[in-house]
Amino acid sequence: MEGKAISELMINEEIRDKEIRVIGEAGQQLGIMSAREALALAEEAGLDLVKIAPTAQPPVCRIVDYGKFKYEQIRKEKEAKKKQKVTEVKEIRLSPNIDTNDLNTKISAARKFLTKGDRVKVTLRFRGREMAHMNTSKHILDDFAESLADISVVEKAPKVEGRSMTMFLTEKR
Repeated sequence: MEGKAISELMINEEIRDKEIRVIGEAGQQLGIMSAREALALAEEAGLDLVKIAPTAQPPVCRIVDYGKFKYEQIRKEKEAKKKQKVTEVKEIRLSPNIDTNDLNTKISAARKFLTKGDRVKVTLRFRGREMAHMNTSKHILDDFAESLADISVVEKAPKVEGRSMTMFLTEKR
């Protein structure tokens, strides 16, 4: 199935193509035939004809029990969703006159986020007169990245955006 919702699948009489490629209930190829012939085969077996690949040439249909097929597809989608890991972006804010111990605390927090698999956005915020010394404060972000170099890589280098300088870190693969 190529990303089509189950409710959008065509079944039985809805299939009006001249020629379709038919797959039997056991997964065997039954060849190319008209939609009427395929529907007759499906009804003979007491099953449904379901169009599973409408974009193929000719479209591919399968003889299956539609209720069971629909249930299986929903189960597969749920299973795929469970296996997905949603990466969050965690933000850590620093100021240009941060003390060493405070910086170490922020670094350990970032380390925790990175080991969980999240991305970390490190923001160095400037207020008032600190704006005049933006270029001399870049070393804070460099030190931050360097101290986490064992488990992370810099995804986006430090960049000035308005009153702040931001950098993104991600877990090493």
